[in-house]
Amino acid sequence: MLLAVDVGNTNVTLALFDGERLVADWRITSHHERTADELAVELGQLFHLRGLDMAVVDGVVIASVVPNLNPALIEVSRRYLKCDPVMVGPGTKTSVKVRYDNPKDVGADRIANALAAFTKHGGPIIVIDFGTAVTYDAINAQGDYLGGAIAPGVEISLDALVSQTAMLRRVEAVAPDAVIGRNTVASIQSGLVWGFVSQVEGMVQRMTAELGGSAKVIATGGQAALVAGLTPVIESSDPLLTLEGLRLIYLQNSDGSVR
Repeated sequence: MLLAVDVGNTNVTLALFDGERLVADWRITSHHERTADELAVELGQLFHLRGLDMAVVDGVVIASVVPNLNPALIEVSRRYLKCDPVMVGPGTKTSVKVRYDNPKDVGADRIANALAAFTKHGGPIIVIDFGTAVTYDAINAQGDYLGGAIAPGVEISLDALVSQTAMLRRVEAVAPDAVIGRNTVASIQSGLVWGFVSQVEGMVQRMTAELGGSAKVIATGGQAALVAGLTPVIESSDPLLTLEGLRLIYLQNSDGSVR
């Protein structure tokens, strides 16, 4: 079976695939200073909770935006899973033509999203990944990655608001019933959530115009559920999109099957 690992700044998401079939998936908090042994213990516990043994893993693919964790991840794969991992990065085969000015600047997770989205839905398509940052990625009708936009995520925005003001406090990131807040809590929630909805709608409109006037829109990431149901411009939400893209990338960088 294949273990796909997507390491973000806030969360690490993992999925275990048996061929195309999803066997299990997990989401844990990112800790940037963990050792290989600590990661192995946690991984073993996650598998145990699903009635699985780590010995079932015979292939590993990793995308990471936290370089400090990469050596530990590689060591876990080699020492405990007995696999040389496919580390997605410059030089990794993906079949995605990257039209960025410097292709090496594009995060592995964004390429995985582009590949999975185009494979599943065709193009042109816009992928919105709601994580620590919100990324907007544009893929044309040929499946080429054109570029996109990066904005602060929901939690970053809330952290900045609370830390930089004396009278405002942290609130739950949920949509209030009305855009016009009648108290401070509802006002912060309105600006945070409905503000993000408006950002999404505006960005989608502008990116769609640049893509020729029509594009599908798919959302992913830990905060996708917060926004996706509040606007009709997001056609579907796929929380495992990045991991599915990693599975497809693994197939292009192995013999087509796990060992």
